[in-house]
Amino acid sequence: MTITEKILSAHARKKELRPGEFIEAKADLFLTNDITGPLAIKELGEDVVFDPEKIVLVPDHFTPNKDAKSAEQCRLLKEFAKKRRIKHYFEVGRMGIEHALLPEKGLVRPGELIIGADSHTCTYGALGAFATGVGSTDLAAGMLTGEIWLKVPESIKLIYYGKLKKWVTGKDLILYTIGDMGVDGANYKAMEFKGEVISRLSMDGRFTMANMSVEAGAKNGIFEPDEITLNYIQKTPLDSKHLTEQVTSYEQSGTNYKSDEDATYAEIREYDCARIEPQVALPPLPSNTKPVAEAGDINIDQAVIGSCTNGRMEDLRLAAQVLKGHKIHPYVRLIIIPATQKIYLQAIQEGLIEIFIEAGAVVTTPTCGPCLGGHMGVLAEGERAIATTNRNFTGRMGHPRSEVYLSNPAVAAASALKGRITHPEEIS
Repeated sequence: MTITEKILSAHARKKELRPGEFIEAKADLFLTNDITGPLAIKELGEDVVFDPEKIVLVPDHFTPNKDAKSAEQCRLLKEFAKKRRIKHYFEVGRMGIEHALLPEKGLVRPGELIIGADSHTCTYGALGAFATGVGSTDLAAGMLTGEIWLKVPESIKLIYYGKLKKWVTGKDLILYTIGDMGVDGANYKAMEFKGEVISRLSMDGRFTMANMSVEAGAKNGIFEPDEITLNYIQKTPLDSKHLTEQVTSYEQSGTNYKSDEDATYAEIREYDCARIEPQVALPPLPSNTKPVAEAGDINIDQAVIGSCTNGRMEDLRLAAQVLKGHKIHPYVRLIIIPATQKIYLQAIQEGLIEIFIEAGAVVTTPTCGPCLGGHMGVLAEGERAIATTNRNFTGRMGHPRSEVYLSNPAVAAASALKGRITHPEEIS
């Protein structure tokens, strides 16, 4: 079996599973936010949740509250947390963008099954968990029963070899892959990331790749746990000797969470990373990718560095490396959003925030904000933005006649300096 099949079989309490089977599986965690949560809460009504310690509520999309309606949504979440004694409720000031916050808090472990009412829940596959997004109705049922109904997906093996060029990141690898596969190339399949490049990739890079697997239509993205995974979880609050031993030996409950050599895949693709340049996805799809050098002369009005895709420390350091000692173009807004309060604080301690402000950027508290056209960076008609976010659909960041281009943080920072989409090498 593949790693995805092994995790699902363990949670469905079956010896083995094959793609296409329908299962009821016990989940380890259920997650929701201020958009999808209130809908689930209304559907749940007065019923009691199955376990208040296995539900996570994170108000992060329209927070800090942008208007009266968003304030009502957040109030609903808070009152539910109080009434049902939900252990993991993260208020503004203690929260972060959910998909960066949960791993940071030690709430996700290898081999777990995580369900979230948000499509980018697949982010947690970076830690070797099966994680996928569902709708509010499924979430309500999960909060009530502790179980989820799923079809076992086929798996696609993606092998990355060679050596990354300077300025090429996990964001470029996943953009290149989506450009190759298309937005439905992995429809309801597991994207399993492997190869020598992956074995050297940082956790931040892995989170980015797993996060955007859904942009290829995938049910989940997943990495096999390794030494890099172990080093990461050892630094999070819920670590224990048992968990350390588990990841070291790739074992949990006697199951080896590593794909078998003879596992069956729907497809296998290989990528020579030495040939991959920094990428940009042109509107209106994440699959519309080109090397930055071939994007053409595209002026921008706004740059956004942040989101559940690229708002972590590695991303902020990369942006600071480009911005240091330079000034942002006079007609460009650069909005930088650390993904969690902890990341924000560390960026202050490392002097990154000073670099951003001296360059002319604005730095905001953690929020999904502009990524979904919510607030703190909405585009006007005809405006263009380059962003480290994950989607560039028509109207995604504001007016339906605005445009969003996706890139890694270094490209976004370089573009903010020049006022047009720019390769970081152009910044001296």
